[in-house]
Amino acid sequence: MGDGALSVWERSSTARVVPSARPRKLAKVPFVELADGRLQGVVSSGSDIGRVYVSSVEAGSYAFACSTNNNRPCGGARGWFCNHIRALIGEAVLQYGAERVARYLKVEDAAEESDAQSLTDAMTATRPAQGDSSAAAQVFSRFLRHLAYLELGPTTAPLPEMQWFPTTRAVA
Repeated sequence: MGDGALSVWERSSTARVVPSARPRKLAKVPFVELADGRLQGVVSSGSDIGRVYVSSVEAGSYAFACSTNNNRPCGGARGWFCNHIRALIGEAVLQYGAERVARYLKVEDAAEESDAQSLTDAMTATRPAQGDSSAAAQVFSRFLRHLAYLELGPTTAPLPEMQWFPTTRAVA
């Protein structure tokens, strides 16, 4: 069945997946997203295998937040971007490309060729404030939901939590 056999509604009702700008390793930053007006994600701890950090940078103001999955504040995010936030920005550039990250975060980058370092430098030059980490629970919850889907085996059977989607060929 080719694309011509589908109606306009059926072609436009699926979510398009944008491929990564470049392949990235998931061990250090397993989850990164541009959502809710922030660059946000989960970053693994360098010292404790059982600890992860939920980090974010707000678009426009570059207000940043970083805390553990147990809502304890990051020791490195005391007035400047910690290493977790820098790693998050680096992986976001790999996932989405520097131009898309800069456009989403509203970064005015003076560098001729944007990269993670030039974006980080442009944001830190504005001396951003430490933001609120209240969204950390939602980000971590989304990360856990993504992990749960990875554990499922391949199947064509419907998933119970996705039952609210309408069938594509329903007759009224």
